[in-house]
Amino acid sequence: MHYTPDMPLSVLEREVYQRQMMLDGWGDETQEKLKNSTVFIAGAGGLGSPASIYLAVAGIGQLRICDFDHPDWSNLNRQILHDSSRIGINKAISGKKTLEKLNGLIRVTALPEKITAESVDRLVGNSNVILDCMDNFETRYVLNDCALRLGIPLIHASVRGLEGRLTFLKPPETPCLRCLIPEAPPSEVFPVIGATPGVIGTLQAMEAIKYLAGIGNLLKGRLLVWDGACAEFQTMKIQRDPACPACTSLAVTGPSSA
Repeated sequence: MHYTPDMPLSVLEREVYQRQMMLDGWGDETQEKLKNSTVFIAGAGGLGSPASIYLAVAGIGQLRICDFDHPDWSNLNRQILHDSSRIGINKAISGKKTLEKLNGLIRVTALPEKITAESVDRLVGNSNVILDCMDNFETRYVLNDCALRLGIPLIHASVRGLEGRLTFLKPPETPCLRCLIPEAPPSEVFPVIGATPGVIGTLQAMEAIKYLAGIGNLLKGRLLVWDGACAEFQTMKIQRDPACPACTSLAVTGPSSA
């Protein structure tokens, strides 16, 4: 098996993806959209693990997974791209090994680098969407600025304990991350049960797949909050900050149909 960009679906690809291709209006055309798409996954940890796994098995043609850190024992309750044999190996490289085992029909690029203002555009490359799977706001803001420059969506997620949050950011149709969180909260080591990023990271993948396939209703202008303790989802409206220093230069447009 190997990745064949800009080519019609092979017999094997049709077999692998047949169950999702049964969806109304999906077929070859939609699956080829996924095959010819590129997603940048910022972080190969708790959120990046389930998000990248479900993007890989859905047939997203190219995944660019970026992380400069390496797994340790305290990561293994939630970072399911890695196991005990990967302790000390870079997370992006470890993630690439796992994802290629799951689906050899896609291309996975491991980027074992730190995301900075100087490196981010090069690392994101020609990606169609950015997944914010980070655990610090310094890097989240760098990703937000990059998404604004490139005019591509940022799918932001965060988790703590048994709670997770998710939204689809694409100004000027939506707020940007700085509209929602103007200043970074204090850095901390927070509690988390592994199923929480499992739920929210999977929903991140769902938002990316919907966007790339052109189906469904995205979380534009909405923040999804999952309370795992009560097994409840809530959605609240979010709005742009007219004084936001990051995105105020973008013209206001009406909501898109995607």
